[in-house]
Amino acid sequence: MDFELTNEQKGIQQAVRDFVKGEFKKDVIAELIEKHEFPVKIWKKAADLGFIGIHFPEKYSGQDMGVMENILVCEELCRGDSSVGMCLAIADFATEIMLRFGNEEQKSTWLPKVAEGKMLSCGAFTEPNHGSDITTMDTTAVKDGDEWVINGSKIFITNAGPLAGFYNVLCTTNAEARPSYRGLSVILVEADRPGLKVADVGTKMGIKLSYTGEVTFNDVRVPLSNVIGEENKGFYHVLEFFDESRILVAAQALGTAQGAFDRAFSYVKTREQFGKKIAQYQVTQHKLADMATKIETARLLTYKAAWNFDQGRIDPKLTSMAKMFAARTAVEVADEAIQLLGGYGYMLDNEVERFYRDAKITELYEGTKEIQKNTIASYLIGNIK
Repeated sequence: MDFELTNEQKGIQQAVRDFVKGEFKKDVIAELIEKHEFPVKIWKKAADLGFIGIHFPEKYSGQDMGVMENILVCEELCRGDSSVGMCLAIADFATEIMLRFGNEEQKSTWLPKVAEGKMLSCGAFTEPNHGSDITTMDTTAVKDGDEWVINGSKIFITNAGPLAGFYNVLCTTNAEARPSYRGLSVILVEADRPGLKVADVGTKMGIKLSYTGEVTFNDVRVPLSNVIGEENKGFYHVLEFFDESRILVAAQALGTAQGAFDRAFSYVKTREQFGKKIAQYQVTQHKLADMATKIETARLLTYKAAWNFDQGRIDPKLTSMAKMFAARTAVEVADEAIQLLGGYGYMLDNEVERFYRDAKITELYEGTKEIQKNTIASYLIGNIK
């Protein structure tokens, strides 16, 4: 078993670090935070450098890399800044459904536009009455001639807003199917379709630079050919997508944890209290040791999950473990970073309070930590003879 990154992977990692150093200016980010603005200029520069959709084939403007390279980019972006990094890392959110299951026309039409920074993509799964339960959808798509007529609403949809180009909508296409998830399909809905409306969900605790919207569909018509993958197989397509996206969220959490640690570590090496550096006190050293150990453990789980996926093995237990543990690590490390900075950690200028607020979302979206525990337990219990 080789725990070493390849030279190519190290090169990608260093390229993102150089990009972060050159573009993630503290004053620019502070202005974006104050205005709650999506980092459009930084996003487009990241796309120009090939960091968006790095795992797309070259013919779709990607670099033909794997999940491992994609999560390395995500980790470094979120390490550089938890808010801006998150916006860039999930600019291509849910494109994997199209990449894995879509037809050639869908992929050639939409994937290059996402990779080139011309639009954001969205996965419209969560509904107001169902939350993490995607086995039943109130949003319906009914055939009318050569079109689908879609009605319903989705909530907490990442990237939903003025930069979104399309929505991958999970909806009921066979209301008679039992169990209900056997009647679900994923349908591509272009953002400019009549009857589609987006409303901001309101002020969030964290990730304030990203768009999060409520999307409603009122007799929205799209061609029957807009089905992504197989009709009535959408539940299975989305489940496989979640196995991949959970690794990306784990990488987001990992980068956020590392970024919070970096800032706290830098502070304790220079800050003096009672005549010596804070880092010289054993209590501080123990905190740093605990933080670093949690981060390294989360990194090993996340990297293993990514590597495993690239080998063609889908292991929901492993991806859930990585997502759950990395997310908890991000929250705990960011919390401890604030503690190490004391009152200064509570102030906006030192960033760790924002890393703390941004960290929490990783325990919520792409399946809450409770959902991850359910997944892990179901695979463990399923192996009992």
